Amino acid sequence: MELNSIKPAAGAKHAKRRVGRGIGSGLGKTAGRGHKGQKSRSGGYHKVGFEGGQMPLQRRLPKRGFKSTTLKFNAEVSLAALERLGAAEVDLAVLKQAGLVGQLAKVVKVIKAGELTKAVKLNGIGATAGAKAAIEAAGGSIA
Repeated sequence: MELNSIKPAAGAKHAKRRVGRGIGSGLGKTAGRGHKGQKSRSGGYHKVGFEGGQMPLQRRLPKRGFKSTTLKFNAEVSLAALERLGAAEVDLAVLKQAGLVGQLAKVVKVIKAGELTKAVKLNGIGATAGAKAAIEAAGGSIA
């Protein structure tokens, strides 16, 4: 291969659309802008969501809800997931490695969903009241 023989991939380069260059080009006269109106003028455009002075939709609708910024640091794990994991001792690092919680997670809580038969020791992980009872019934503990 030589520097003078390098070519771009087929279809990677294409001619720029030349507007307003006569009838024969197919983009003459109004140059694809239609007739009259703000969008046909040079410099005539508006910001996203502008409705010609009418109150925009995003301002007509009520504000609703709230999304906590700390939510991404919280995670939950089911009893069924702990059963599948099959580890005797479980902490945050083990759960992250297994992919049961996200890498950003800082606070993890076990919820009572599914069954647990194996004894599991939890380190630095919370549990709901029902999950705690199920873990202790299976011979596990929460530290």
